Amino acid sequence: MPQGQPAVVPEDGLTTRQRRNRPLVVVHTGIGKGKSTAAFGLALRAWNQGWPIGVFQFVKSAKWKVGEENALKVLGASGEGGPVAWHKMGEGWSWVQRDRQLSNEDAAREGWEQVKRDLAAQTYQLYVLDEFTYPMHWGWVDTAEVIDVLRSRPGTQHVVITGRNAPAELVGFADLVTDMSKVKHPMDAGQKGQRGIEW
Repeated sequence: MPQGQPAVVPEDGLTTRQRRNRPLVVVHTGIGKGKSTAAFGLALRAWNQGWPIGVFQFVKSAKWKVGEENALKVLGASGEGGPVAWHKMGEGWSWVQRDRQLSNEDAAREGWEQVKRDLAAQTYQLYVLDEFTYPMHWGWVDTAEVIDVLRSRPGTQHVVITGRNAPAELVGFADLVTDMSKVKHPMDAGQKGQRGIEW
């Protein structure tokens, strides 16, 4: 394992081990491809550690077949790693379809309420809040409340939030933020998404 050295050792009264094992809030944002993919990669690592995992999809339709969903469910049921629960919150609304399907605002709010209940109960050790930046960006879910809930969450629960347009307040609060920029994409040349790459 690489033994990286931190640039700064904070004066927080924690031991190196305590600081190393504190729960993180991770944000994957930007216009590039791979935000959810990276979050599901973290879920694979968490599964390997035996952690209970909760995936909450806030944008992708319940009808869409997400490749990682099947894979993680099979792994979760295998009894070898951690259990995996998968929750779909919307009816297919997305950043493209926002103005056509505003009725999904209620589904997004209820999804957030379920996440809050699970955080309070310490149901999972890793939460993947996929495409959760959109409900915050559109004002459906209050960013200040999200930050307050995450700041006061009990135990050692890690939370990964994905999506474009992550609010600046969330970016400032998070422990780890990656902005995925697009350099080049096949869609720029007229090629649609393909099986095994996009889903």
